[in-house]
Amino acid sequence: MTATQIDIAVVGAGPVGLGLALHASRVLPHARVSLFDRRELAQDVSADPRTLALSLGSVQLLQRLGVWPAEAAQPILEVLVSQQPPAPLPLGTPEVRIRAADEGVPLLGAVLHYGQLVAPLQQAWQQAVQQAPQRLLSRFGTAVGALKPLPDGVELDAGIAERFDLCVIAEGGVFAQQARKALARDYGQTAWVGTATLQGGAPGRAIECFTRHGPLALLPLRDAADGGRRGALVWCVNAADDPVRSLDATQRQAVLNTLLPEAAGRIVGLSALKDFALGLNAERSLVDGRSVRIGNAAQTLHPVAGQGLNLGLRDAFELVQVLRHARDIDAALRRVEWTRAADRWGMIAATDFLARSFTWQLPGLAAARGLGLAALQAAAPLKSRLARQMMFGSR
Repeated sequence: MTATQIDIAVVGAGPVGLGLALHASRVLPHARVSLFDRRELAQDVSADPRTLALSLGSVQLLQRLGVWPAEAAQPILEVLVSQQPPAPLPLGTPEVRIRAADEGVPLLGAVLHYGQLVAPLQQAWQQAVQQAPQRLLSRFGTAVGALKPLPDGVELDAGIAERFDLCVIAEGGVFAQQARKALARDYGQTAWVGTATLQGGAPGRAIECFTRHGPLALLPLRDAADGGRRGALVWCVNAADDPVRSLDATQRQAVLNTLLPEAAGRIVGLSALKDFALGLNAERSLVDGRSVRIGNAAQTLHPVAGQGLNLGLRDAFELVQVLRHARDIDAALRRVEWTRAADRWGMIAATDFLARSFTWQLPGLAAARGLGLAALQAAAPLKSRLARQMMFGSR
């Protein structure tokens, strides 16, 4: 296959689609790559404030591409997972602390805004297009209307019908806006997201707190221009009995300070919060003929572990690596399905279990979760194994 040209269409110019297209442009020298996205190239994406949490493995993949914006990203140096209320248990305090220093790595991951990552990825892709316009094409401002399977490829309709050997769909979107896939579950939960201004706490500390309403995360961001500490908030609650919606900013801030552990510091300011419905929406298979779905187009997960983007980037890089070494496309796609299965289904199962556990009304469930956290903290080898899986996925 490496001696024969392969025409690849990539649909979606988010971080996963751009990462795949850029990686393919470099390691598949005989590939003709066309990147489609409905937004116009002139649209400024750099100011998009959505928060992304990336694992160390994802940071390393982006460093290999030369697009990691280290100056914009806040390294995660410690993750604290706790149970609220933090009452002592027989095995100890119901919390787990994972530190980069204990794992022998410079950071566990990093946090930055969507635009801060997509802008350098897009710039690098456009530079690659300028250097090799005969085989790399940008098709921004071009919505893909339909895909038609062919015996040896895919027909893509983006105003005109075009044939490709392979189509990679990386255009995901949020759960509420997606057509339902083969495995779909509405968790009946809402995520409230925004930015908190903090007083105290340690730089680079990420907080995940299990409350009776759902998981509450506070991810470290780069300090504000005035030196104030900031954190990205993800507050998940029951949608049918939402304790957040009716509160004003002052009340929300007060409630958050009762829920977060002391190690988080104190919230002294809170932005307006946006709400998103949460659910699982996943394909049973990444591959359908000569079409491959990756990232949110393949699986949209609950944000409880912050692993959706990381899983998508691993999908993208594994696909390109397999194409690089396979003798033919169909053999490559069979291998991708097989090699991605453990990582993909392990993460789907873990996040689905954690998300659904907050809807269970079982006596002692919160205490059992707290005991589990305390036991994990005491079992150093098991905790280190979990940390490695969060950093690099199942390998």
